[in-house]
Amino acid sequence: MFKLSVADLDSPSYFVAVAAAELGCFRDEGVEVELLREYGGPVGPERLRDGALDFYGGPAYAATRAFPGWKGAKLLCALAQYSYWFLAVRADLDVKRGDLAALKGLRISSSMEAPVLGLRHLLAEAGLDLARGDAQIVPAPPTQAGRFMGHAGVQAIKDGLADAYWGNGMRLAIGEKLGIAKLHLDLRRGDGPPGARFYNFAALTTTERLIAEHPDVAAGAVRAIVKAQRALKADPSLATGIAERLFPPDEVPLIAALIARDAPFYDATITPEAVDGLNNVAKANGLIAEPVAYDMLVATQYRDLWRG
Repeated sequence: MFKLSVADLDSPSYFVAVAAAELGCFRDEGVEVELLREYGGPVGPERLRDGALDFYGGPAYAATRAFPGWKGAKLLCALAQYSYWFLAVRADLDVKRGDLAALKGLRISSSMEAPVLGLRHLLAEAGLDLARGDAQIVPAPPTQAGRFMGHAGVQAIKDGLADAYWGNGMRLAIGEKLGIAKLHLDLRRGDGPPGARFYNFAALTTTERLIAEHPDVAAGAVRAIVKAQRALKADPSLATGIAERLFPPDEVPLIAALIARDAPFYDATITPEAVDGLNNVAKANGLIAEPVAYDMLVATQYRDLWRG
């Protein structure tokens, strides 16, 4: 039995990997996978390194935390294209969507795991100096849901800790539903500094060890992701049944619309341009000293499977 974890179990960003397990796509490809029902962000890359995980669905640059310079890790495929984090602001703030200057002086809540790296890069490219106090990043507060962090952003605003928050589509949707927050930046769809959509993408990561020892399993995993992408594109409502088994009740009604919104970006391809963007963010955050070559980072032997 191979083990799969995702950075946020209830995030639409990594839902393709969750769906591939829950819809039986891995099994159909001859790969027996156990989806771990956990908040994988804090420990996922390290557990992948230590052999406690076989696959990790999360930010494409997350593995650098446990695999310096990505050595020993490989990106098998994209779960979706482009950077998928959103910046939401308090609903009562009188700001124009997409205005980067409006971020000056704001306290922005963020997970201090992988997401904060993208936020720091965005603020720097927007000309805001954190050291000078142009903006402030505050840690996302813990939530009562434990392994589910969907309410972290809105809780930061409710508690008076933040004026805005950086997070996945579920966190944005909860803020909008409650009337507490509104969308300010959607990098995937063109908001933010030039090239911001290439800061990151959601990827399925494994180890060079697994690929060497079980190449057919790695190939089956890629086919499973492609199958799940196609199934969700054809019928986003499939997400609701999965959510009923895994999500907090208030998030269940939201997921199908979030999947329908993201479905046009469901493509397993990893482009050289996407890897260039990853390298830029990773280097700017001190994760790597020099850019890593495309063929060193991506399991290119499976590229023919990306299109199914």
